[in-house]
Amino acid sequence: MSVDTVSLTGWGRTAPTTALRFRPRSYEEAAATVRGCGPRGSIARGLGRAHGDAAQNAGGSVLDMTALDRVRTVDAAAGVVVCDAGVSLHRLADVLLPLGWFLPVAPGGRYITVGGAIGSDVHGHNHRAAGSFARHVMEFELLTADGEIRTVRPGTPLFDATAGGLGLTGVILSATLRFHPVATSLMAVDTQRATGLDDLMARMTAGGRHRYEYAWVDLTARGRATGRGVLRRGEHAPLDALPAHARRTPLAFRSSAAVPAAPFPVPDLVPGGLLGRMSAAALNEIGYRRAPRSRTGELQRISAFFHPLDGAPHGTRVPGRSGFVHYEFTVGPGREETLRRIVGRIARRRCPSFNAVLKRFGESGPGWLSFPEPGWSLALDLPAGLPGLARFLDSLDEEVAGAGGRVCLTDDSRLRPGALAAMYPRLPEFRALRAELDPKGAFRSDLSRRLSL
Repeated sequence: MSVDTVSLTGWGRTAPTTALRFRPRSYEEAAATVRGCGPRGSIARGLGRAHGDAAQNAGGSVLDMTALDRVRTVDAAAGVVVCDAGVSLHRLADVLLPLGWFLPVAPGGRYITVGGAIGSDVHGHNHRAAGSFARHVMEFELLTADGEIRTVRPGTPLFDATAGGLGLTGVILSATLRFHPVATSLMAVDTQRATGLDDLMARMTAGGRHRYEYAWVDLTARGRATGRGVLRRGEHAPLDALPAHARRTPLAFRSSAAVPAAPFPVPDLVPGGLLGRMSAAALNEIGYRRAPRSRTGELQRISAFFHPLDGAPHGTRVPGRSGFVHYEFTVGPGREETLRRIVGRIARRRCPSFNAVLKRFGESGPGWLSFPEPGWSLALDLPAGLPGLARFLDSLDEEVAGAGGRVCLTDDSRLRPGALAAMYPRLPEFRALRAELDPKGAFRSDLSRRLSL
């Protein structure tokens, strides 16, 4: 097992902290690391795609789980996979798609480990149809603070605390997952431009037959165009939708085999750490104009539909060297006015925002700290160096909490603990289970200390 001292950040590259990093290659090595962790505790870490500080542990230990990356068994008839927690969703797609199975939930990035997907209970563009990731977990093996390895199944308090529990109940070692059947490896995609937020929300409320739906929103547009966007809906293409030459290999999956291990070594687009408002507005204008006003049935590769940013040369460097804050919140049905007000405030403040995505969520999962709940979700990136950003986001938190909504803890890097209880009503149960299961605090992170989880 390799051990080194490293400075770590989340994917947003803010607030680096130093920790002792262990890279176990077996369950026994992982258990020995947990048993031997000092008073600052330990936390599991995958490929580092959580934007905030959930997988950092200043002065403590971090278990890099990426060496535990075996796909143990595949039931090709039932679409059931048993794999180590360090296996990435990208690799699972590589293995399962040629067999006619696809990820039940595909988040915006594919370089996420299975352990991270459970610990964050990630969601995708199909939340209304499929819920979040934990719904498709049949069981997992959890290394707890006492050094035991427990088999955890749905319907138990430990499952509900661990799904979305940010790695604070233990180290997920392996999981049994159920996949979604597909006939081809292509997507049939419909695209529509919306002239403003009300137009966009009306189109999304009207719904459609598609399994997947999301909208990119131009948060730099103002006036009547505030909240304009591009709505994309997709479904796995049936075999008869493919051109004749593609039907010979309908499940062929072309993807990059290499996993980017760290931020790509490309220069910042704007030295100094802040992309200007004019530049952001120009990029968003191009993005909006490039989209067709209306197009149906376009065949796209899975990576193009689900993970367009994974193919870009580290899009996270666009906001500059100071990193960026990923802000994602949800508000329930009937609270659309809160969403409109927040979008209007961001537009009027002329925030240079990027990658803003609007979704509709379906039913909540069982996770006590899982983020998705029925309603609307908006996610956006903002340069961390934006003057007055902390106060501005604090005020947005108040609006979200006042509307009964919540922010996503997996990607959070700055929420104040006072707002947490209102956003996550099952927080007391989570804390009580942690206190019983891990009385000495073997599992800790920068996020858990900041929010007193």
